[in-house]
Amino acid sequence: MRHSRFSVSIIALVLSGGMAAAQEPEAPKAPPPLDQGQIDSDPLQGLILSRTMTVLGWDFYKNFAEVWQALYPDSRDTITVIERPTAQFGSEIWINYLNQAVFHTFLSPARSRAREESKNAVEAVHNNIEAINIQRRYAQDADLGPEEM
Repeated sequence: MRHSRFSVSIIALVLSGGMAAAQEPEAPKAPPPLDQGQIDSDPLQGLILSRTMTVLGWDFYKNFAEVWQALYPDSRDTITVIERPTAQFGSEIWINYLNQAVFHTFLSPARSRAREESKNAVEAVHNNIEAINIQRRYAQDADLGPEEM
């Protein structure tokens, strides 16, 4: 009895394989052309990236990101907070948007000032980003791409 079940399943397998072989295989689809993409499209929009190295820089970044998310929750702008620490003067902080510095400050080693400075930075960064976007929208140059404006 065991032999007959095995032979029935082999016959069913052969028949089903024969049916699949009888169908005509589909032609592979061609990939989309590479020249149809937009150079300024960014799949990861609205990020606030941290390139901080110290606790002072992290405090500034964390406070800046909290205030930014509270005031502009639907923002699609990707910005980067960059820190360069110095032993004598505290930290130098930049905020970049589209490889342009939209905010720059020096923070003293006292961590209490980072929260206040980050709140002030939010408004300045937002205003500078709006100015850059307006300039990119209205200043057209055939020789330059959108990321070079």
